[in-house]
Amino acid sequence: MVASGLSAVFLANRGPLLRFLRARGAGDDAEDVMQDLWLKIDRMEAEGPISDARAYLFRMADNLMHDRVRAAMRRANREHAWGETGYDASGADDTPSAERTLVARQRLRRVERALATLGERSQAIFRRFRIEGVPQGRIAQEEGISISAVEKHLQRAYRVVATLVDEEDDVAPLAGRAP
Repeated sequence: MVASGLSAVFLANRGPLLRFLRARGAGDDAEDVMQDLWLKIDRMEAEGPISDARAYLFRMADNLMHDRVRAAMRRANREHAWGETGYDASGADDTPSAERTLVARQRLRRVERALATLGERSQAIFRRFRIEGVPQGRIAQEEGISISAVEKHLQRAYRVVATLVDEEDDVAPLAGRAP
């Protein structure tokens, strides 16, 4: 079989391509990058003439090497993150129990009732800032009030929620629950 086009240029420049990859930091992976390059060339369909096939191959080789480096970095970061989070190979389920879900829903209802004691504007500002993540400056603009006024509305809401949390902390030891 006679190689033509990019395949022929690849075969003619295999040595210089390999040296190029090693010099660019591919090290022991240079042969693997060359294999990837060969496979990529083999799968390529001609989209038109290439004015400098040798330069094109060197650019492809460089890009493939950088892709491998980025993939290795992502893999290392992912493995590091798995190690830090304490991955449990036993397959333990992190889904909260039905009891925890029920308690969380009850707490949410209590917080909603406590916030309902505030005015509409304070409730809306609290929800926009804490739940929707809208910046205070934008809320102030939309409401037609100062940032200081937005902060005061948030402080009222925080006090209501803090009072609720304090009450729960006072009741928890009596009910035998962990704080």
